Amino acid sequence: MGAVNAFVIDDSGELVLIDTGTPGSAKAILEATGEIGRRPDDLGSILVTHCHPDHSGSLAALTWATGAEAYMHPADAAMVRQGKAVRPLKPAPGPLRRVLFWAFIRPAATIEPSEIEHEVSDGEEIPVAGGIRAIHTPGHCAGQVSFLWPRQGGVLFVADACSNVGRLDLSLGYEDLEEGKRSLSKLTRLDFEVACFGHGKAIRSGASRRFRKKWATYP
Repeated sequence: MGAVNAFVIDDSGELVLIDTGTPGSAKAILEATGEIGRRPDDLGSILVTHCHPDHSGSLAALTWATGAEAYMHPADAAMVRQGKAVRPLKPAPGPLRRVLFWAFIRPAATIEPSEIEHEVSDGEEIPVAGGIRAIHTPGHCAGQVSFLWPRQGGVLFVADACSNVGRLDLSLGYEDLEEGKRSLSKLTRLDFEVACFGHGKAIRSGASRRFRKKWATYP
């Protein structure tokens, strides 16, 4: 889906989708579920990491097509219900990140409104795929949530708390950089073998060790 990722968990029951891509991504996501031999109505839950339109943009279309129920943090659920998709962002430090931010970060301010059936709080276990823990990781976005799935040695869906485009690093932009650093420090205290990012390639082994090496010195 271009520069943004979404993820499907197939745990032999209902499918779980993490994020929905930009508006117009529903077709690609539903085709991907077909490629693994599943139907649209096999998708039972959609976990949305935050309100930005490259993550929540196809939520309304997918819930309409599948009947799936959506999960979000209350701060961003309130926005998506109104079709709002962005708060003010500032570029992360560094000249290259500033250039890339102004070149590529032009998010649409609105999306198609969508109902959010479930609001999740920090530390809550969501009863899907055998249990997925919500971890509030604000900074990039006030209502951003990362999701930790304990299978396969631990799989962390990082959202945009950081990125892995070329290398593990900060995201291009933050609402509150210091809050974002505290969230990264919070993630270093978790154990997970795999990290999946909103932007960039997944780290398939030793992911939490790499996070600690990179961000253990954050407050």
